[in-house]
Amino acid sequence: MSLGRWTRRAGEVLLRNPWWEYRRDDVTLPSGSRGEYHFVHTPGSVMVIPEHEDGRIVLVRQYRYLNDRESVEFPAGGVKEGQGREQAARAELREEAGLEAAELQEIGQFNPFNGVTDELCSVYLARGLRACAAAPDETEEFEILTLRSEEFPAMVKDGRIWDGMTLATWSLLRSMREQK
Repeated sequence: MSLGRWTRRAGEVLLRNPWWEYRRDDVTLPSGSRGEYHFVHTPGSVMVIPEHEDGRIVLVRQYRYLNDRESVEFPAGGVKEGQGREQAARAELREEAGLEAAELQEIGQFNPFNGVTDELCSVYLARGLRACAAAPDETEEFEILTLRSEEFPAMVKDGRIWDGMTLATWSLLRSMREQK
């Protein structure tokens, strides 16, 4: 059975900032009814799992304004205009974790909130790590955490890791490793 598709009739940008656009589309539903759909458009994002040769992984702790609490996450950020996804991943790894990678392997993609945004997040596994100078944006402050993979589930359980994108990224990594 094939599900009915919506048809975009027209659209407009209601608000634009350096990170995303808030858009409204006029649509025709499979029933023939017309409606509108509001969503956030972005050029995409990246998330990086930095992994040392001994298997330890690197995460960053940062403050998240909307929930007014600290969050432990993999280094991540938006793809900027004119920037490729791998280039964005390398930039975020450098800016947030103070690391460069000899090898980046894309392990998957996901949409962080498919009813609200068209964003696709590309996930990279970074290996061959070496330290470099971190260069966070003015709005960012990070504490670098290095842990063994087996510590990750306990941090989810006790609430230290609660970011949905980090949880989805962890799931992609686990799936990749289970297929081997």
